[in-house]
Amino acid sequence: MLIPFKKMHGLGNDFVIVDGRINSFSLPPELIIKIANRYSGVGCDQLIYLTTSQTANVFMRIYNPDGSESGACGNATRCVAHMIMREVGGANISIETIAGILPCVHDENLISVNMGAPKEVMLNVTVQNFKGTVVNVGNPHFVTFVNDVMNVDVPATGKILEHDTLFPNRSNIEFAEVISPHHVRMRVWERGAGVTLACGSGACATAIAAISNGLCASPVTITMDGGDLDIIYAPDIDKSVYMKGAIAHVFDGIFFDL
Repeated sequence: MLIPFKKMHGLGNDFVIVDGRINSFSLPPELIIKIANRYSGVGCDQLIYLTTSQTANVFMRIYNPDGSESGACGNATRCVAHMIMREVGGANISIETIAGILPCVHDENLISVNMGAPKEVMLNVTVQNFKGTVVNVGNPHFVTFVNDVMNVDVPATGKILEHDTLFPNRSNIEFAEVISPHHVRMRVWERGAGVTLACGSGACATAIAAISNGLCASPVTITMDGGDLDIIYAPDIDKSVYMKGAIAHVFDGIFFDL
């Protein structure tokens, strides 16, 4: 089977995007794992599968490298938004996901997405001696603030916290350091993917946690290993969280499934 795809990334958070709107493809977990493998496949943090939508410009499904499905991915949403905007010739489109419909805007050569209102924010949660905030922005996150984020062993600690019994469906883990009232340095362990250079929903969750704990005020720049995302979250004015940043189209290809 030949599977055409686009390779795109947002701040190094990279995606294989398969368009199933005209020709549908069967993507069982074992095939997703094969495509996502960085040594024997294309390699990606998530595989994105597009289908038609009755209520938005496109329906987007998100799969982790282990074959599991995720409900949200902010950077993938921005990449797909750029792709669809080029198709329709407009600066405003919407993307349907299993977590809801996300409006997207082309803004000063960057792509902005309204991720909607957080579904859950729980302060002062302790997980294995780490105190943090549980945030659900379509997928689950645990954000813990530390004094020096560069001294955290993200691979070892993130993997343990992801599988804590508090998270029956596992969780994304963010380690964050407040630099100033409008700037946070964050590193991330993504559920089902491991360490990634950036995480859009994780950046949103981190900004929500920082603002909800009184550590920062909107807007907040979240600096990750791959670069910056600007987050607006002012729950007393608008319950939604907005994310803006750069994306890139790397190449188009065809995956041949032997």
